[in-house]
Amino acid sequence: MKKVILFAMFAVVSTCTFSQQEKAAELSNAEKFSERSGSLIQKVFIELGALKKCELKVVNYTDLISNTKTAALKFEYAITSTYGSDTKVAVLDADEIDGLMKSIKIMQEKVMVSIPELYTEVSFRARGGFEAGCFVSKGTWSTYLKLEKFDGKSYVFLEKEDLTALYTLLEQAKTKMIQ
Repeated sequence: MKKVILFAMFAVVSTCTFSQQEKAAELSNAEKFSERSGSLIQKVFIELGALKKCELKVVNYTDLISNTKTAALKFEYAITSTYGSDTKVAVLDADEIDGLMKSIKIMQEKVMVSIPELYTEVSFRARGGFEAGCFVSKGTWSTYLKLEKFDGKSYVFLEKEDLTALYTLLEQAKTKMIQ
């Protein structure tokens, strides 16, 4: 009996430890930068605009002790329900913005120009869990942003035309980030 209890406790502890490690691996580099111990972090938020009630902001981070800097793009999406409200957040590192911009262009110019016969998905993923993509449903393309990797409520569904607006916001974000 003692062996069974010990094994069960070991399994629970191992699962909790693994879950925490996996969650830490989902942080963007900017989030890791801002959470470093022994640092004094200044965050400057620059609002860019909104897309389907999803707000986009540039965040410029500065460690005031070491004078090191980094920047990121923050997506915030407020969800309200009968049980309360929640804000879904994703952070896209500055070095990932070009990849997202290229992905949007490819989706617009190569992927969504025809409707495949079989169900098809195309997606861009960032290191912090952010995802942007498109899929064929009922003979038409649908586009989306997913802010949190393991949260089905963090989807922001877009129209095809919204990809152009997102691309414009990404261009603006690049010009407002610290170097």
